[in-house]
Amino acid sequence: MGFVSVSKIAEADFPTRWGAFRIMGFEGELPAPRPCCDRAALSGRRVESLVALVMGDIHSAPPVVRIHSQCLTGDVFGSLRCDCRLQLELALSRIAEEGAGILLYEQQEGRGIGLMSKLKAYELQDQGMDTVEANVELGFAADCRAYELPDKVAALEAAGITVSERISAEVEPQESFERYLRTKQEKMGHITDFAVND
Repeated sequence: MGFVSVSKIAEADFPTRWGAFRIMGFEGELPAPRPCCDRAALSGRRVESLVALVMGDIHSAPPVVRIHSQCLTGDVFGSLRCDCRLQLELALSRIAEEGAGILLYEQQEGRGIGLMSKLKAYELQDQGMDTVEANVELGFAADCRAYELPDKVAALEAAGITVSERISAEVEPQESFERYLRTKQEKMGHITDFAVND
């Protein structure tokens, strides 16, 4: 589902421990809410927000780009239920090493189900469900984002962006999130370069 419009809302200098970025805020308007949940409204419009961190000259050569879905529990609080923060830091480090790149940070907490529903999914996971089973039990699709990881390259190319290379964002698996990684690989088609232990 394409956006009706996309607007840049703000732009500013953004110094980080990885170096100097420009931070930009964007809002895109979808023609209708995503019908991800059986309780979702089926009419009206939906506005989605995205933050872009841009470093260096992104025009003279293909830049490193990471599309990262918001994960408050991982990105901010350092949760080890997932690999999100580790992937985010890996991407920022890689951009800094290259001296140029873009991090697109989508506000799609919990694969698009929102923070409170994500916490309810955590409760169900504590009772033995995996991430997909928990989302479905709560009445959501397995992934409520506009496109899932395997579809990101196709979505970018459909938008006219040439993807010259896929760079792995895999981090060393930890016991605390091995089941999470296995579920992403087996049930959601995520591409991995390593075997996750049973």
